[in-house]
Amino acid sequence: MKSVFFRFLPAILLASCSSDRPVDIPATSDSILYMGRTVTTPEGNVAFNYPGVTAMLNFEGKSLELLTSPGSGSWVAEIDSLAPIRREIGEGDSTLLVADYLSDGPHTARITYCMEGYEKHPQIRGFRLAPGAKILPAPERPALKIEFIGNSITCGYGAEADSATVHFSYDTENHCLTYAHLTGRALEADVNVVARSGIGMYRNYNGPREGNDKETMPLEYDNAMLYDHNTPWDFSRFTPDIVCINLGTNDTSTQNYDISLYEKAYGSFLDRLRSHYPEAKIVLLTGPMLGGRELTDVKDALDRLASDHAEVYRFDMTPEDGSLGYGADYHPSAARHRVMAEELTAFLRDSIAHSPAMK
Repeated sequence: MKSVFFRFLPAILLASCSSDRPVDIPATSDSILYMGRTVTTPEGNVAFNYPGVTAMLNFEGKSLELLTSPGSGSWVAEIDSLAPIRREIGEGDSTLLVADYLSDGPHTARITYCMEGYEKHPQIRGFRLAPGAKILPAPERPALKIEFIGNSITCGYGAEADSATVHFSYDTENHCLTYAHLTGRALEADVNVVARSGIGMYRNYNGPREGNDKETMPLEYDNAMLYDHNTPWDFSRFTPDIVCINLGTNDTSTQNYDISLYEKAYGSFLDRLRSHYPEAKIVLLTGPMLGGRELTDVKDALDRLASDHAEVYRFDMTPEDGSLGYGADYHPSAARHRVMAEELTAFLRDSIAHSPAMK
């Protein structure tokens, strides 16, 4: 009997010790639902650099930590029905405490990267639960799929600033306050965001009149990560029901543009989108920062494109008038984004309600 007792003792001690250890969940676990364009690294991390990439998971436990790359930037964390909280990962940090002192029972976490990441190179390296906790099956993926293609407005440039005289910083950029994010949430959609501040369809901000020969949306769209042509996007991973495009503000910037070149590049891009997404409804938007001749030129070009392409729709955001304040550098404020989201959500429900995924 003595030998039997000692044979089992190490296993008993191991079980006791293991219950005191945190529970680590790999970044690639099937229990994590990701939204947005991501790439799995050779180390098993989940890399990305577009704003709005989201990880969702269900778990039981007292606490939850996100394990990420050092200095990855800003995240918005939501636990259950509690208000979202923005949290930062500084240069010397790689662990984000999402929640602590939680009650017993199941919890849902939603963690969204809320800024542009092409300079920060963010990665999710996994999640850590409190000792004795357990991961639960992943949340169900939403049926409706929407892709937002855009510029700084879609990224959330300056949305947390309180004045137009404030200039850009990552501290005031927050995609989770944008019309795109809020529309996706209102429609309970699975969302992909392909957006970059300053980008255009044929010409980036303050680019040459004849257009830029690199880093425009058509030249970057096929990449899983912005500016990384070694990571082609697998279009079979996400087939949107709706594609919303908000590009034209930078194309017509600094009064140095050729609207015919914009319209030609846009038309070619629409043809490419249709080859990837034969059944998608495509919505051509004008943003609130356009005005005067630029707004008229873009509207006319988009109207012609919509009339020449099947299942292509048009929608114009209400132009800025300052009544809801401004974000940094005259970008939309958080209040303006909420109005934009209400407008776009109502339009999508009214005009594309016959889509099976909208029912």
